[in-house]
Amino acid sequence: MPIPIQSIALIVLVILVLLLIVSNIVIVQQSKAYVVERLGAFRTVWGVGLHFKLPFIERIAKRVSLKEQVADFAPQPVITKDNVTMQIDTVIYFQITDSKLYTYGVERPMNAIENLTATTLRNIIGDMELDQSLTSRDIINTRMRAILDEATDPWGIKVNRVELKNILPPKEIQNAMEKQMKAERERREAILQAEGQKQSQILVAEGEKQAAILRADAAKQAAILHAEGEADAIMKVQQATADALRLLNESSPNDQVIKLRALETMVKVADGKATKIIIPSEIQGLAGLAASAKALLESDAPAN
Repeated sequence: MPIPIQSIALIVLVILVLLLIVSNIVIVQQSKAYVVERLGAFRTVWGVGLHFKLPFIERIAKRVSLKEQVADFAPQPVITKDNVTMQIDTVIYFQITDSKLYTYGVERPMNAIENLTATTLRNIIGDMELDQSLTSRDIINTRMRAILDEATDPWGIKVNRVELKNILPPKEIQNAMEKQMKAERERREAILQAEGQKQSQILVAEGEKQAAILRADAAKQAAILHAEGEADAIMKVQQATADALRLLNESSPNDQVIKLRALETMVKVADGKATKIIIPSEIQGLAGLAASAKALLESDAPAN
């Protein structure tokens, strides 16, 4: 039995309706936002989740990524305060914070950001000299970020960071800078060598000074020890003499013993270089007796 034409048409219609409904079911992914228009006018912004779009009435005007994005712009010619032309390329990290403003705020927003970056960079570098611009990257980055963030706020864009990727001075300036750097290195090397020689000479002089001080201290200590040795020897001799006298006194010597000790002392004195010797009267008799005895012994010697 053939299927009626009306049934086929109904089935086709149902399928078309289902396809239409399915095609208007929209799933917004994470970190995405869809700007929806109804009959050409802004309707709403869809966030993450499942949404249904009215067919033929609503449309998705723009799909916006809410992730932080990176824009690497081509090198831009800039002129410094001292009239040096350089090539500087920048990198911008930005994020879309308002999808509606991003969609309707400015035509071709990336092109607008690039042109704004170039003009801002020229204004900042134009107030700096070459050396200052080469050593002030952090200052330039901070000023550019503040200016760009303020300018792009009506566009729904937040500039998180700006970096100067490369700063390329003219070739002749680079050669001059390399020569200057080489001369500076040579100057520092010469200074270091001079400082090294100076320290070496100071150390040698300090060593000689310490050696002289040590030698003087050694001679001083030797003289002190020698003097102390002589003093100890004299004290020991005096102590021995005192002990001898003490023992002699303890033995109660008579006059003859005392005179004999005095005579022995006179003999020792006579061994010196003195030309005159004064003999006390108490031992003159004993001395004569000793001389007579000596003469008698000498006269008897040949006979033996």
